[in-house]
Formats: sequence, C-alpha cells, structure tokens
Amino acid sequence: MTDDTEPETISIVIPVLNEAESLTELTDQILRATADNALELAEIVFVDDGSTDESWSVMRHLSHSHGAVKAVRLRRNFGKAAALNAGISVARGSIIVTMDADLQDDPVELPRFIEQIGNGFDLVSGWKKTRRDPLSKTLPSRLFNLVTARVTGTRLHDFNCGYKAYRREIFNVVQLYGELHRYIPVLAHALGYRIGEIAVTHHARRHGKSKYGMSRFLRGFLDLLTVVTITRYAWRPGHLFGGVGAVFLVGGSAILSYLTGLKLITGADIGSRPLLLLGVMTVIIGVQLLLFGMMSELINSKSSGTRPEDLIRETILDGAADQEPAIATPRVTADPVPAPRAAVGGRGPGSG
Repeated sequence: MTDDTEPETISIVIPVLNEAESLTELTDQILRATADNALELAEIVFVDDGSTDESWSVMRHLSHSHGAVKAVRLRRNFGKAAALNAGISVARGSIIVTMDADLQDDPVELPRFIEQIGNGFDLVSGWKKTRRDPLSKTLPSRLFNLVTARVTGTRLHDFNCGYKAYRREIFNVVQLYGELHRYIPVLAHALGYRIGEIAVTHHARRHGKSKYGMSRFLRGFLDLLTVVTITRYAWRPGHLFGGVGAVFLVGGSAILSYLTGLKLITGADIGSRPLLLLGVMTVIIGVQLLLFGMMSELINSKSSGTRPEDLIRETILDGAADQEPAIATPRVTADPVPAPRAAVGGRGPGSG
C-alpha cells in the first residue's frame, strides 16, 4: 500500500464501445472535478473495446491534447472485463476508479469516493439509487442485485454499477475475465478487503444507446455460480465435489441395499427393475465425484494462484509495522447521502 506520507494518485479507467460523442465532454468534466478538488490525477485511461464509430479517433485526439489522457485500443470487442483489465494494466495510480463513458456517471462524485477510500475502505462501490433508465433495465437489475446479495453475503445494493474506486492491490489478487467485472466486490470481500458503498447521481443517457441487453442478466446469473464456487471452495474444492459425491454414493448404496435385502428375503427378481439401474448409476456417479474432488485438491495444492502475502492485511516485525498501517475502525463522515457501509463479514465499519 502507498505510504501515508505520499499523496494518493488516481487513475480513472474507462472502457469505451461506440461512445465518440461523449468522450470529449467526459474528459473535460473529469479534469475539472479533479482540479477543483485538488485530487492527484495520474491519468485517464480510455480503452477502446472494438468500437465501430469514431471513438478511437476522438481518444487519440484527447491523448494528444491532454497529457493526462492515455488511449488503449483492443484488437476487437472482448467485453467490459477484458477492457478494464487492459486499462488497469497500464494505469499507475494507487487508487483505480472505473466509470462508464456514456456520461451517466458524474465525475463530481470523485472526491466522495476518494474520501471513503481514505476512511479505510479498500473498495467503494457506487449505488445508482435513483436510476435514469427504463423499467426494462431497472426491474431485472433489482432482482439480480437482490439475488446476488443474498447468495454471496456481500450486501451491496448495486453490483451492476460500473462507478467504483479500488485500492490498486486488489487487482494483484483479483483476476478479471468473462463477465466477472460486476463481481469484483464479491471476490474482494471473500479475500477480506473492506467493501463500502455510496449512493451516486445517475444521469440519463444523452448520446447513443445502451450496449447491454437482457442477455447480460442470464450471463450474470451463470457467472454468479462461478463466483460462488470461487469464493467458497477455491481453497477446498474437495468439499464441493466430495460433498455432492457423498450424497450420490449414500443414496445409491441405500437403493442397492434395499434391493439386496429384497432379493435375500423374498427371492424377488430384481434384475429387470429400473431401480437397480438407478442405484448402480448413482453409486458410480458418487465415486467419480469423490475421485474428482480428490484430484481437485491435488491440483489446487500445486497451483494455487494466491500467494500467502496476498492474504495478509498487516504484520508487525521487530516492533515495527509492516505492510498496511494499523487502522482502528474506519471513520465514516456525516454526509447527506448514505455513507458507505461495510459488506457483511468484512472488517470495516458496521461489521461488528
């Protein structure tokens, strides 16, 4: 983590897909907001995710006109997670802020995000409390957020909001791929990072049209299964597969025991019974799952991607604090908009 005596530098990473009309105004708003609030802006990183309009030309012009603007162009459209990953890889700031390029996120909110990072949160997520979107987007989004919060135990109101601020070290351990960008708070929370949330202003779209359809919610729920598997069983995959395998094995054994007893006691013909096939199949599936779980444990023990130091919040060596300085209870300042609250299970404010 950056030393306390050094100013926090901010990198703003913005994925772009056919948003040429918005980029110049968005850049002006960001530069004005950071200058007015004396924020240390390292750079604005625009990532062209396979745009087919003039977005790349506008990004190049902005990069030549403003020293703080960087432009990254992907070979084709890879999706938002890949675009964010590419932008973060070239960003230099100690705090990474992500936002959308459609002018619906307001740069005026930047000081509030940075303030709450300074209050001890590692990740602060935006909450579009009042959304300027049609019901066809808001209703499925509310259902998605409710289910995700209940299933993962990370109690945020808005997982889909792309307006977030992160301490950079989060991305040393959280890898983005597929559609997992919306689940970064869940993945970070599972590793013990402090997660907070603030309500943000959400503007109506001025130019173009939304790039997301109903299919993203289906992909989102499928990715939710992936995230639950990662966060709950990443260090013990044998419990997942072994547990399911044990259920199959016990059920199949019970069926076969019943049929064996029936044959021995009554002499009934069990060879033609469908129940016999079900019992045999269930036992075989159970054994296979148990073996698969054991193999997963062996693979996990040799190729775990998480380093021991990635799980350490603070150490004291020879009487001197190392890594992150001790933080008592992060202070949340009074604010007319609801201040961040820590996710359930975290160790930030409100976690007990």
